[in-house]
Amino acid sequence: MSESRLILCDVGPRDGLQNAEPTLSAEVRAEYVNRLAATGLQRIEAVSFVNPKRVPQMAGAEEVMELVERKPGVAYAGLVLNERGYDRALACGVDLVQYVVPLSETFAEKNQGTTVEAAAQLGIELAARAKADDVGYAVTLSVAFGCPYDGKIESSRVLAAAEHLAAGGVEEIMLADTIGVGVPTQVRELVTETLGLGLTVGVHFHNTRNTGYANAVAAVESGATILDASTGGLGGCPFTPNATGNIATEDLVYLLEGMKIDTGVNLEALFEVSRWLSGQIGADLPGLTYKAGGFAPIAS
Repeated sequence: MSESRLILCDVGPRDGLQNAEPTLSAEVRAEYVNRLAATGLQRIEAVSFVNPKRVPQMAGAEEVMELVERKPGVAYAGLVLNERGYDRALACGVDLVQYVVPLSETFAEKNQGTTVEAAAQLGIELAARAKADDVGYAVTLSVAFGCPYDGKIESSRVLAAAEHLAAGGVEEIMLADTIGVGVPTQVRELVTETLGLGLTVGVHFHNTRNTGYANAVAAVESGATILDASTGGLGGCPFTPNATGNIATEDLVYLLEGMKIDTGVNLEALFEVSRWLSGQIGADLPGLTYKAGGFAPIAS
């Protein structure tokens, strides 16, 4: 698989930090983004335009974006949950707006104070706005593999939502295992069926039950072309009980490179970012390879 076909997105500055302590300053968060950009990553979820009263770790998104040193060839993304968030993201000049459509009613209410139907409708409206504004746009289907409140999410519900969004003009869908309950058979089914709708498909996995990396391999082998991961495996949703981290970016790069899949990312540079981030938050990160190191000739 060529570098141009596979995009790795580090979501650490957003998903990694949103549930972390201590809260980092805008200056440190911008430095974090700049350090990631220097590793060869093609996409970084740099900020989240959410209510700072609900997620104080994400306050000051505008200041972060102003301090980021834009690197050519890197897409800087921002997460939004509503129209106000979209307006803020557009004003900051993000390259990609990431909007979220939850697939369970309870999660929709707790995560963003809406309903599944209303979230999907706004997702379609924002797709039209993004096209007119000439900004990248993607929709993440959250709790696509299971909800902490409503339990199992049937694949038919996921595919119906993807089909509805595709018909409304959405071109890129991210399938998110928000609470880390999915397994490779589910991943293969959902990725394959969603690709059949003519969409660009990405995946977002948490390693809560130690299936995240197996799921990532299944997704790539099934045709997904975008993979989210977080520096050192940091992360978790503030509105999800027992939330734990994402799959670690450097662990994922080591795995893919060992499979002869060129990621275009410098693994040693990623290790340095994880070590730096560990120092900033004053704790070890869940990831493994930044501690163990690479293993030539698989990765170096």
